[in-house]
Amino acid sequence: MVKQKSRFNPRKQRQFLHSIIPFSLVVVAISGLIAYLWIYSEVDETLKELEIQQSTVVELNDEISNLKDNIEYLLRVDVLTSRAKNDLGMVFTTPETIAIYVDKSTFNETK
Repeated sequence: MVKQKSRFNPRKQRQFLHSIIPFSLVVVAISGLIAYLWIYSEVDETLKELEIQQSTVVELNDEISNLKDNIEYLLRVDVLTSRAKNDLGMVFTTPETIAIYVDKSTFNETK
């Protein structure tokens, strides 16, 4: 009987496995490093955007408080009167009194 040669030589298979394992480990390590750097850069960019948005919120709140202060200042009576006098040229008038005289004889007296 003639022995059939196996298709794969066990020694060659073992050498192939010994050469493919380090290669696959290097590929996995490099892929992991690239994924880590990508995730790290995305997180860093997100944190920077968050800081920018927080500083924008602080600036807008300051601007709102300044506008509220300006509104309160402009609503004061002394500011309104001074602007009316100086800017618009308005003057105070003397108050008018209205007197109504009623004849007592026109009243109906009922008891």
